[in-house]
Amino acid sequence: MNTLYYGDNLKILREYIKDESVDLIYLDSPFNSNRNYNVLFKDESGTDAQSQITAFEDTWRWSIDAEEVYH
Repeated sequence: MNTLYYGDNLKILREYIKDESVDLIYLDSPFNSNRNYNVLFKDESGTDAQSQITAFEDTWRWSIDAEEVYH
């Protein structure tokens, strides 16, 4: 109860969750939005600061390894 699982949802559901016990499944979308998502910071007063860092890039790219596997 009150456990957060990190990983592929199908694998987690099959291995750790009883069929009759699922109330909510959170899927991390959007996928392949071709955007960079940033963490924005606030200063001590709570107003927006100019500081930000890249949290993640949601862009699909083929690597050389993937190209070899799928072709």
